[in-house]
Amino acid sequence: MENFKKHTITNGVKKLLAELAEGNIFGERVTLVAATKTRTPEEIQQAIDAGVSDIGENKAQEFREKYDMIRGGNRHFIGHLQTNKVKYLVGKTHLIHSVDRDELAEEIARRAQKLGIVQNVLIQINIGCEQTKGGYPLKRGLETFERLKETEGLSPLGFMAMLPDSKDEALLGELADRMRALFDEAKKSDPRVAYLSMGMSGDWRLCLRHGANMIRLGTAIFGERVY
Repeated sequence: MENFKKHTITNGVKKLLAELAEGNIFGERVTLVAATKTRTPEEIQQAIDAGVSDIGENKAQEFREKYDMIRGGNRHFIGHLQTNKVKYLVGKTHLIHSVDRDELAEEIARRAQKLGIVQNVLIQINIGCEQTKGGYPLKRGLETFERLKETEGLSPLGFMAMLPDSKDEALLGELADRMRALFDEAKKSDPRVAYLSMGMSGDWRLCLRHGANMIRLGTAIFGERVY
């Protein structure tokens, strides 16, 4: 069973990387972040060995527990982050995707300054205006970016969003286009802007068609989660 699982993960990764080789709609390189929530260190290592270069955890506790058990891979944090858990991540993450409020940005900056480093982050936008999701409203996206890029200890490299769970592809495409427009506007003012993290196992192809260049996939790599 273990060999079959390894074979499945390896095949899934190679298939995805082959499909992503041409980039997004603009020909930009697409970064595949393996979403590793509930996945064992062994499964994660198999994905890295198969070619995954970036891995993302949703919970700070899992991030801490697995950190030294995995070899290689840029480490990302992609879940909701409480301010009291920031200390476990700053300086150990290539990128924190989920900066969804000023209080969190300030705590990350404070911790980074204390360590004498600059922490790469993405600004989370609540593109669907959903009450169940965090994030800045779209209309505040550029202002927030301009403000945070002047904050010592922070380096905002782009934006993250989660599209609503909807079958309306026209609506989803419109929302994704708005995110891409925000990304392009920020990039005009700062060439360090590099990432539009948008797209999960259910909608990543649509997101690539509308300009995402970083996607966060779990089920597509590892199969359905077992809780």
